[in-house]
Amino acid sequence: MFKTPSSGSFDLVVVGAGIVGLAHALAAARMGKRVVVIDRDAQANGASIRNFGFVAVTGQQAGDCWRRAMQSRDRWAEIAPLAGIRVEHAGLCMAVRRETSMAVLEAFAATDMGRDCEVLTARQASLRMPLLRAEGLVGALWSPHELRVESRDAVPRLAAWLEHAYGVVFHRNCVVQEVAPPRVVTSSGTLYAEAVVVCPGDDFKSLFAERIAAYGLTRCKLHMMRLALPAGGLALGAAVMSDLSLLRYQGYAELPVAQALRTQLQAEKAPALNNGVHLIVVQSADGSLVVGDSHHYAATPDPFAPTAVDDLILDEFDAVFQIPARQVVERWIGTYASAADRLMFIDRPSDAVRIVMVTSGTGASTAFAIGDEVIAELFGAPSHKLP
Repeated sequence: MFKTPSSGSFDLVVVGAGIVGLAHALAAARMGKRVVVIDRDAQANGASIRNFGFVAVTGQQAGDCWRRAMQSRDRWAEIAPLAGIRVEHAGLCMAVRRETSMAVLEAFAATDMGRDCEVLTARQASLRMPLLRAEGLVGALWSPHELRVESRDAVPRLAAWLEHAYGVVFHRNCVVQEVAPPRVVTSSGTLYAEAVVVCPGDDFKSLFAERIAAYGLTRCKLHMMRLALPAGGLALGAAVMSDLSLLRYQGYAELPVAQALRTQLQAEKAPALNNGVHLIVVQSADGSLVVGDSHHYAATPDPFAPTAVDDLILDEFDAVFQIPARQVVERWIGTYASAADRLMFIDRPSDAVRIVMVTSGTGASTAFAIGDEVIAELFGAPSHKLP
């Protein structure tokens, strides 16, 4: 049977214990609300732990997405030491090898979003990050905004902190069957709550299938790898991205000057673009590098990871870095919800229910801000400060 607060009911039920669900649990708990989080799995197992743990700000789409990323970055920085989450490194180096790419970086740096970023020459970039391959390097954009956590560790630590610091209750291995506040029917019994937030990740069928179907979603599959460096390998000190990323991140891609880069990359890197490949590299505490990724879309992505796709990612890695003895020690795939026309949505089946889905792979970067907005709307009060 359920473990419940002494009153026998909750203020909020959160369905889904990924980063989006945990962000809503935090926002409500900070208001003093009694919160229960329900998840079908025994532990974190989805997109929230299969990603880079990269809280990306620079390059996010101008407007709400960039604003939410900045707000969420600040929240990560605030809660990480409280929850025992290690920030592995901070900042971003966008290292490029084409003059058309430098034109995009310079244009971005001139926008409001680029005001704290620094455009570097090739020499300056090499001095700041010695692992970069000097041959072919044209320059870089350095951003101070980004944070990197080890997501497979950070998400469980965040959940544990919510439980111990705020009394958030977790029910795992539990399936929600019906949401009709104040009743929430599950495979383990019935809960009662004033409000419900459903954060289903890429599960489009279990709850509110007709409402979710109206958004025309599909799933995105991506390839990820972990590389071991030679003994005594240097520390990155920041995340690294490259030319291909300028077409994946809308903060760059939507700049008029990016069209020239798109034309050039379509001619030079068609196989990479056709597989949605771009480069993100982050470093873990043991010195290994998490490297990706690719993007393939299907209603039900297959579970296979062709070596040819990994090779495209590694080709870009080797063009950017000079690490001859690097070794792939781990490979995995991730999936997340995707939409062609939106980065996220909040659906309102009733005054007491919200469906919240991030449909762009930006959950780690924007979830805390989204959670604040949704909970403020549901309960109509500002959140309290962190303990």
